[in-house]
Amino acid sequence: MMPNDVQKILYFYTMNANTENNAWQSRTTLLIGEEKLHRLQQSTMLVVGLGGVGSFAAEFLVRAGVGKLCIVDGDVVDPSNRNRQLPALYSTQGKAKALVMKDRLLDINPNLKLEVVQAFLIPETFDELLQQSFDFVLDCIDSVTPKLSLIEKTLQRKYPLVSSMGAGGKMDPTLIKVADISMTYNCPFAQQVRKRLKKQNIYSGFETVFSPEVPDPTSLLLTDGSNFKKSAYGTISYIPAAFGGVCASVAIRSIIQWQPNEVPQSPYLKKQKKKRKQK
Repeated sequence: MMPNDVQKILYFYTMNANTENNAWQSRTTLLIGEEKLHRLQQSTMLVVGLGGVGSFAAEFLVRAGVGKLCIVDGDVVDPSNRNRQLPALYSTQGKAKALVMKDRLLDINPNLKLEVVQAFLIPETFDELLQQSFDFVLDCIDSVTPKLSLIEKTLQRKYPLVSSMGAGGKMDPTLIKVADISMTYNCPFAQQVRKRLKKQNIYSGFETVFSPEVPDPTSLLLTDGSNFKKSAYGTISYIPAAFGGVCASVAIRSIIQWQPNEVPQSPYLKKQKKKRKQK
């Protein structure tokens, strides 16, 4: 059991399979096939943090067919969340993000086995959370201290992990990259994470989603330090969602063992090379 100060709400919803006959997943099946879809349906994933990145990541996992999901967040919807966070609506202001996402995810797939942890997890509680087995862990926490704890505990248990770095202060989603933590650059948040992980002798070993776009320093806001967060950058609607989509894709592609097709070279580049040779 989780500590008494952590409110844990567990939901397992099962609907009669004859109601839909999985017709809603027909387009996914067309793309990846029944065998790979079955792998997703049998997988168990964890998403920690349901803000701008994590809320979209969780929804993309469910829409792709992930069969069992645990979502974790202790925050409530604030008006300032509406520019970027999936659970944030005028009608949901003041409601728990985890519970808003619970209703939304089960409305997408009523057969989803969903565990909801409505809590801000502190470092001491991550061991408890990670006692169950996960096929993939998505770290979408935007505060350094609990993020480090989740990364460290996940690596100790050898669960596959993708960790979102800083999405604030940025405008260009085409610069988003996936790389090992040791290969991140131009991201102040990733720099803090690398620096503090080194103290635990962790230098690499997990994938991150990051952008080398330098954040706009004029958009930095100092906060009161609650929930381990001392500052925040301004954000635009689509960047956190794009980060969430890439995080979800890392987990999904890993589970189905997706192999990319060769990308043809641009005809424009071929013409440019030909012109250089002629010169």
